[in-house]
This record gives sequence, structure tokens and C-alpha cells, in this order.
Amino acid sequence: MSSENPNSRLEAFCDGVFSIALTLLIIDIKISSAEKIGSTAEFWLAIKNIIPSIFTFVLSFIIILITWVNHHNYIKLINKSSSSFIYANGFLLLTVVFIPFPTSLVGEHILTNHASPAVFLYNIVIAIQGVAWVLISTTSLRNELAKNKESILEIIINRRNGYLSFIIYSLLAILSLWFPLTIAIVTTLTLIFWLIYGIKIKHEHLENEKL
Repeated sequence: MSSENPNSRLEAFCDGVFSIALTLLIIDIKISSAEKIGSTAEFWLAIKNIIPSIFTFVLSFIIILITWVNHHNYIKLINKSSSSFIYANGFLLLTVVFIPFPTSLVGEHILTNHASPAVFLYNIVIAIQGVAWVLISTTSLRNELAKNKESILEIIINRRNGYLSFIIYSLLAILSLWFPLTIAIVTTLTLIFWLIYGIKIKHEHLENEKL
């Protein structure tokens, strides 16, 4: 396997990290044991109280899924590795495994007066992930890791999207200090856009490969 793909071990390690991060998201979704439930009505109320956590879980699942798909496609663009690329890749994984923490904060505080710090941290993590993509793309170009000219163009586009992501989510993070709930909704819409955009791009690539 390693002779066909020199990055197979790196990709396998990354897949494991992504899997763990996805699993950690669900841990904080539970009905508090301190919450008194004496009837079915109170049980439904308890479930209603964790809806924000469930929604945030789904949102973060989408973030990690998008990141995994992008990472999976990115590995196909390179046919070798370097120390700087491996460390840049590790930085990306750091942002991925950190996502469950702000996810739990947003789920718990989004409908309270303490929503601002939670939404701020959530968007900052996504913004930093954009920086990670810039570093990965830059190290790939600098160390000439791309397979061919087409791959180089894809990596350049990836780096551009990394800069764009950093700018957008940094701005959203700042605005969340005053409008946390509104920014949470905007963040959700942007992530849905990235999901649809990623599916569209993947479909176009598959169509081009058939041709």
C-alpha cells in the first residue's frame, strides 16, 4: 500500500482523528441526571431543553464532515510529503479535535445571556482552521508535493478558500460579541453553503473523470 501511496499512513492516522472527533461531539448530549423527571410531560420538556445541543452537534458534524471530505480530496493532489506539510496537517487536526469543546458551549449557552463567548469561540476555531488550510497549501506548493499542474491549480484554489474562510469567520467572531444569536444563524447558513458547494465541486470532478 505504501508503495502506491506514500501518504497512506498519514491519511489513515488523520481518518482516525476525524473519527474520534465525530464521536466526542455526541458525548455532551444527554439529559442532566440532576433534572427531576416525574412525568412524561417533564420528560418531553427535558428533551426540548437539549434541542440546542442537538442542533449544534449536527452543525459541528457537518463542519468535521466537510473538513474530512476536503482533506480526503486534498491528499489525492499530492504524491509525497515533507516535515513542514506533516506539521501543518497536524495543526489542522488540532482544530478538528478542538471543535467538540465550543460545540458543547454553544449548545449549553446559545439561548442564554452568556451566548457571546460561546459563539465567538466557535467561529474563531473555524477561522483558525482556515489558517491551517493555508499552511497546508503553502507547504505543499513550497515543497513541490503536487502530482501535476492540475493539482497545483487545485491547491492554489484551496489556499484561496482558506484565506476566505479565515476572513469570514474572524469577522463573524467579532460580530458575535454583540449579536450572538444572529451570528450563530449566519454561521449555520455559511456552513450549509460550504456543504452544498463541496458536493457540487465533487460532482463536477466525477463528471470530468468520466469524460
